[in-house]
Amino acid sequence: MISGHTDLSFQEPLVNFSGLIQDFGPLTVTGLAQGAIIALFALGYTLVYGVLRLINFAHSEVFLLGTYATLLVWGLFGLDQNSATPSTLAVIGLILLGMAGAIVASGATALVVELVAYRPLRRRNAPPLAFLITAIGASLAISETVGVITHRNPTGVPNLVQQKVVIEIGNTQITNLQILIIVLALVMMFVLDRFINRSRMGRGIRAVAQNPDSAALMGVNKSRVIALVFLIGGLMAGIAAVMYDLKIGVTRFDAGFLLGIEAFTAAVLGGIGNLRGALLGGLLLGVLQNYAAGLFGTEWLHAASFVLLVLILLARPTGLLGESLGKARA
Repeated sequence: MISGHTDLSFQEPLVNFSGLIQDFGPLTVTGLAQGAIIALFALGYTLVYGVLRLINFAHSEVFLLGTYATLLVWGLFGLDQNSATPSTLAVIGLILLGMAGAIVASGATALVVELVAYRPLRRRNAPPLAFLITAIGASLAISETVGVITHRNPTGVPNLVQQKVVIEIGNTQITNLQILIIVLALVMMFVLDRFINRSRMGRGIRAVAQNPDSAALMGVNKSRVIALVFLIGGLMAGIAAVMYDLKIGVTRFDAGFLLGIEAFTAAVLGGIGNLRGALLGGLLLGVLQNYAAGLFGTEWLHAASFVLLVLILLARPTGLLGESLGKARA
């Protein structure tokens, strides 16, 4: 070989189309499971924005505390990352208890953030920039506090779910955990959509989202509605936190940061302020991330999804669905 000459025949292709086609099924299923967690996370962003036109960047830490609350509940039963997998009935009970702990922790955190960080600003009619700075400050304060408490070390999750292949089609294997995550996300999305569109409190949320002053004249308590919106977003983040723990197997003080950006991206992608858009955006983002990893390599997973977001918003600035929460209908 001549010095300085590179033999290109042995280099890997920049775009691996054959790998994407070969692993299309597994990448799709993995992406849907990942996207389901992102979608549940994104609901908090889209609910708060739909009512307040506020990007609640502290929502990522609402999710973060849910991941640790789950581990705390499981730790009460002596479980850690080295524990053996319990029986099936025990696993179901532990997941439900962990979910209850995460929901309480995330819901309470969301309410505290609204009460301490945002409500005083609303009473003073603060400009939008003040809300944004406060949201970032609250996010960093919670994240760094958790970092100090945990010494910035990752915490392992007990191996509760022994993953088993339930459905196999060709080289596509669908596990029990993937089915659990996807089905749970769809069920919670359906329940929340029915609540917003059918219940009395849901109508109050839509009324405040559409016109806060008119809603107040009709007897709707704006402060209670806003608190309810933060609470619901926290509940969804808590459920997402449990699924994240089970799927990823580890959490740490900054676990909510990147996933929070992805969830915000999913909300914008689907149409921020639109509940069904959050679900669509989350599932689509999770799948496209995995396709990008199959095409370009895992190091391009996140970059490709954000490039896609820019391209979609250039064509449709309001997102794929683009319908606001105040105008949502069943």
